[in-house]
Order: sequence, then C-alpha cells, then structure tokens
Amino acid sequence: MIQKKVCLLGAFAVGKTSLVKQYVSGIFSEKYLTTVGVKIDKKVLEIQGEPMTLILWDLHGEDEFQKIRASYLRGSSGYMLVIDGTRQLTFGVVEGLQQMAQEILGDVPFVVIINKTDLSDQWEISQEAIAELKAREWTVIEGSAKTGQGVEEAFFTLAKDMVDD
Repeated sequence: MIQKKVCLLGAFAVGKTSLVKQYVSGIFSEKYLTTVGVKIDKKVLEIQGEPMTLILWDLHGEDEFQKIRASYLRGSSGYMLVIDGTRQLTFGVVEGLQQMAQEILGDVPFVVIINKTDLSDQWEISQEAIAELKAREWTVIEGSAKTGQGVEEAFFTLAKDMVDD
C-alpha cells in the first residue's frame, strides 16, 4: 500500500483541524481548539484502483509569534495551503508558507483550499486575488469544513497529483 505524508499549512485559526476532521470523520465542531505542535491523522482512499494511505500532519497555525518548524515538513509528498476566506491577512501568510515549503521540499504537489464558503457573505478574499493564484497555475479549491463542500475534492486532487508526480 502506498503511503504519503501531507502537511496542512496556514495561518492561525483558518480551519486546518476542522478540514482534517471533516475529511477523516465527517465531523465538524463549532468549538475552537488551537493545535499545539502537530496532530497526525490517517485516511485510506483509492487512487487509480490502488489503496493509498494519507498521513495528514495538521501543523499549528503560523502567526507573528510562532513559525512552522521546517523539520515538520521533511518527508512530505505534498501539502495543503489553507486560507480563511473571511480574513484577508491569511492570504498573505499562505504565500510565505508556499515559498518556505518549496525551499524545503522542492516542487512537490500542493493544493490551496479557501475555507469557509459557508460564510461567503463575509469573505474578504476577492475573486481577483483568487484569479491571481490560479494564474500562477496553483490548484485552488473553495470549500467549507462546516458543510464539507470541496473538502473531499481538495484531498483527492492532492492525492491524485502526488501519484501522477
């Protein structure tokens, strides 16, 4: 069986843990619990008729006080960049995280998920900003950890890209 390590990267409180819970268990909780260090989950899926285990590393959020440890990224086959659609600041954080991940991992596949489509009326991320990411040929998926919209698609797309890489 193929195993692939995937890291979830993003600013503080963008919904990384909620996305993993939704993907692995189909659960969403309104209660916020900050991730300290790293939380690891597993999910088995099928890609091109073969079973694959994703080892999901949910890393603590990056902010002005706490930076992602490069050692957490090592050995990753891909990563997911998470943006909170309701907080413009999280958009800029992701650009720096992508640059850091690329320096450490090289050109491994990654997917951007803009979380919280269930709050789209409160979004601060413009369609122009999203188009800018897509123009860089980044895979961008809009989703919601709360409703599950786009979550399966984001992880499946990343898993498929890791196999095709």
